[in-house]
Amino acid sequence: MTHRVDAPEQAIDFNNENANTSANPTFESVLGARLSRRGLLRGSVGSVGTAMLAGFGVSACGGSDDPAVTPPPTGSKLLGFGAVPKSLADVVAVPAGYTASVIFALGDPIAAGVAAYKNDGTDGDFDKRAGDHHDGMEWFGLGADGKRSDNATERGLLAINHEATTDEKLSSYFLHANGGTTTLPRPAAEIDKETAIHGIAVIEVAKSGGKWAYAQNSALNFRLTSLSPIEISGPARGSAQLFTKFSPTGTTTRGTLNNCGTGRTPWGTFLTGEENWFGYFTRGAADDAARGNDKSVTSLKRYGRTQGAASRHGWESGGADDKYQRWNNSKTGTSVDGTDDYRNEMNGMGYIVEIDAYDKTRMAKKRTGLGRFAHESAAFGKVVAGQPLSIYMGDDSRGEYIYKFVSTATWNAADANANDRLAIGDKYLDSGKLYAAKFNADGTGSWVELSLTNTAISGYATYKFADAADIVINTRLAADAVGATKMDRPEWNAVNPANGEVYFTLTNNSARSANPGSGQYLPDAANPRAYTDMKGTTKQEGNPNGHMVRLKEGTSVLAFTWDVYLFGAEASADKTLINISALTDEQDFSSPDGLAFSKATGICWIQTDDGAYTDVSNCMMMAAVPGQVGDGSKKTLTYTKTDGSKFDVVTPVGKAATADTLKRFLVGPKGCEITGLTETPDGKTIFVNIQHPGESTGMANLADPAKFQSQWPANAGYGAGKRPRSATIVITKNDGGNIGT
Repeated sequence: MTHRVDAPEQAIDFNNENANTSANPTFESVLGARLSRRGLLRGSVGSVGTAMLAGFGVSACGGSDDPAVTPPPTGSKLLGFGAVPKSLADVVAVPAGYTASVIFALGDPIAAGVAAYKNDGTDGDFDKRAGDHHDGMEWFGLGADGKRSDNATERGLLAINHEATTDEKLSSYFLHANGGTTTLPRPAAEIDKETAIHGIAVIEVAKSGGKWAYAQNSALNFRLTSLSPIEISGPARGSAQLFTKFSPTGTTTRGTLNNCGTGRTPWGTFLTGEENWFGYFTRGAADDAARGNDKSVTSLKRYGRTQGAASRHGWESGGADDKYQRWNNSKTGTSVDGTDDYRNEMNGMGYIVEIDAYDKTRMAKKRTGLGRFAHESAAFGKVVAGQPLSIYMGDDSRGEYIYKFVSTATWNAADANANDRLAIGDKYLDSGKLYAAKFNADGTGSWVELSLTNTAISGYATYKFADAADIVINTRLAADAVGATKMDRPEWNAVNPANGEVYFTLTNNSARSANPGSGQYLPDAANPRAYTDMKGTTKQEGNPNGHMVRLKEGTSVLAFTWDVYLFGAEASADKTLINISALTDEQDFSSPDGLAFSKATGICWIQTDDGAYTDVSNCMMMAAVPGQVGDGSKKTLTYTKTDGSKFDVVTPVGKAATADTLKRFLVGPKGCEITGLTETPDGKTIFVNIQHPGESTGMANLADPAKFQSQWPANAGYGAGKRPRSATIVITKNDGGNIGT
């Protein structure tokens, strides 16, 4: 997820990157609009003529290895629940007939002998506790013998991403007794806490007596942090661009960072995406010259690190130990190859990481073949015996791209149950073709291969690619070279198990404009809105409410068709230019982010990370019954520029939502983001993450709980203290039925 900024205390948002300065078109259309929300119109406007990831389970037989969606029991109805109203209350609200309970929160111990969390800033041992900012999550079933069981519904492992911390300038204030140090250098003890709460957690959970709980003392529990050794795998393994003082051969690195979306492979491993990692590194003010202004400078700038850039938390200031100095991405050594410093350290971040959740003794692997960018989730397409595997991914920054990886190996159903799961990952994830997406204005699209065989890449003047490793390390530059379509922050993606269509959330983009300046993008068919949205008296420009696109693969691996599934908007907004999906008060939402399909019911779950609509409602989760690409019609958006000229954008739009196809299921506490969802195979239990409640509290209010933006989950009866905590909740239906019916 990309951290949003609601409060003046968080004026610097390292996660809202905008480093794409390529000349790639967003389409040939040139148009513009300035619209407002809540009935206010500004400017001249014309008229008008949506993850957990859907990684598919497999059977041991031939043919299609994707199970069909299991229909709900006879007599039940999808979206049969009463819609949850919008709310600004500091609670988790779910429909009548459902129960939501906290199961695992920041600081909870996951090993024997670790003390209960005091939640007052004095706790330590965070490598043996839950991390912060719970995000993407996957379920891995356990049988009575404690071994893998894909059909288990009452005992399993949750693999949970811990993305980031709640920030105040440099310090993550809720972690420290007095808010921490906000000037450099920072104490090593504070930094050690913060580095340990990043990464992933694997915990055992079980249902007993009708209630779910996690098992603190389970031997299966473990953490990976930003310092854990991880193997480099795939085309970039051994590349000189990965040489560091820690790994002179470029075959290992330390840690996984800013973990956001997830995936579950057909062979039963956990995939986690490294999203906004660039802001954790600093670069010296004269580093361009120190590097001889070589092509590494071009790469660093394209990935958001210009010389003189400050780091997010100042972790490099903790002392001379390597674990602190690694965050300084400057050339400080004298070697030619970077083996005496950490000039190449940032090249070890930004990948999909594969982890065997069932075996904590196995070192995780960074799968470099899937490219390096601000990864969200990684969703598998239809899994069919004898055919290659396809994996879909998005790069969550303004103006970035959508990608697909297609394995060289064809799927063998026997691999679903192999004992050495990471070896199976080697087979399918280390060799293949990587593509970037181009969206055409007529509703068609193409996948363009990122390879030196493509002359657009081999002849790219901005950056001279040397080999396949260079391409996967500098994927953004390769996508620039081929003219991929700039999108409105591609977030999570998921695959509809009913028909294999691929859905992407495009959460928002403040840089869409009909009159673009520096760093702004013209609207286009796939990103068609540019308007002014009012939050109180504050203008929010661009596409502040976001939308969702969906893709249908063609008969060729290189072609697809697409449409816009849903537009985020307020119900009362203009239905010709903003609320194009005709959302009602029971359906309206802003900034779609997390995304998942239930394989038990087929419901599409949409989660929000919103800063545009939070004066009306806290973040939420929607339940949708999806249709299919092409079930709607084309819309023409006509805008008037400031010079009086008019421009049209024609975009294919899915069928308008109805009360039976879209409904609000959950609203979270104050200041939170709703993110991450996984379910038990029977669809009767779902797990959802509540990230950073109370994020806009600010250090000035730390001493007075009455001034906290949120006191959740303590106000729900969970845990000590009153400081807000990210947490995992479990939701069940009181009658024991499927969630969402």
